[in-house]
Amino acid sequence: MRQARLARKTGETDIVLDFSIDGEGTSKLETGVPFLTHMLDLFTKHGHFDLTVDANGDTEVDDHHTTEDIGICLGTALKEALGDKKGIKRYGSAFVPMDETLAQVVVDLSNRPHLEFRAEFPSQKVGTFDTELVHEFLWKLALEARMNLHVIVHYGQNTHHIIEAIFKALARALDEATTIDERVKGVPSTKGML
Repeated sequence: MRQARLARKTGETDIVLDFSIDGEGTSKLETGVPFLTHMLDLFTKHGHFDLTVDANGDTEVDDHHTTEDIGICLGTALKEALGDKKGIKRYGSAFVPMDETLAQVVVDLSNRPHLEFRAEFPSQKVGTFDTELVHEFLWKLALEARMNLHVIVHYGQNTHHIIEAIFKALARALDEATTIDERVKGVPSTKGML
């Protein structure tokens, strides 16, 4: 099983996270950030991953630190679970519609972190969640997983739908990129390493 468990404790958050690439789409999430919990739940389901998060953060201030630090932990766990990356497809892409919204996510598990984020949210909040934290989460995820992550929302009007389509497309793109391809000998790179 390609999986990782990690704990991260700071003056702002205390997080324990378990992640399995080769899962069944099951999640057990205590984030303290309800909208993020919803997004991680559907990310897990649509990526066929297993994810457990037990997070305590300073949400009385706002959701920033908790959201950011869960992104850091998930990215780190993804990188650790991938190990030497031998046999993976490396690239993944997905288009996901959500009613009036169409989101596209493309990933390269290249060991070169980058986030290209082409999305605008009509609302600054979904419930109590600050929508700017989507970028923060994805940037920390890409940075710590050391992946190239491109997010493009082609169109959409409902902020909840836009964010949900992004997380579903991310899950499906990562599922593809992490899939073992028996045709791949070693790692899929002319450099001989990722």
